Amino acid sequence: MDIRKMLACGQSKANTTAIVEYIGSDPDRFAELMKIFLAGEYRPTQRAAWPISVCAENNPQLIEPYLGKLIDLLPRNEIHNAVKRNILRLLQYVEIPIRFRGKVFSYCIDLIADPKEAIAVRSFALTVAGNAANGNTDLLKELRLAAEIHLKDATAAFRVRYRRLFN
Repeated sequence: MDIRKMLACGQSKANTTAIVEYIGSDPDRFAELMKIFLAGEYRPTQRAAWPISVCAENNPQLIEPYLGKLIDLLPRNEIHNAVKRNILRLLQYVEIPIRFRGKVFSYCIDLIADPKEAIAVRSFALTVAGNAANGNTDLLKELRLAAEIHLKDATAAFRVRYRRLFN
């Protein structure tokens, strides 16, 4: 399968499923997808984000070599909302290495605090920040304060994630 051609066909559940099934747990095939994603071309990067997050959910070991590069994309304003959303989505399913936890937590706090960010990005950031806090009481207090500011105007998705984290 030519992954680039599949991504060029458009973004759909069927395409995503086909790409994910083709990659399976093969690190070389996943590397092809990541090469397209990290090249930074607008459409291919946007369309590769969803299959990457599904592959990471199914086989978390595939994403480990790329975590640093993905995490460094989170604070960048010029990347598409779908890219941030899917990076955060996949970070829910992987063990964040200790060396990245502080950075991930900080980036997630910034995303939660930014009212211009899409609610899906902010909701995933809430869960990922909770995971990155790893039970640290001080970090969880900071996260709670950052999230509470937005609760009155939050969507159901954000409120549910907040309740799961703090109740």
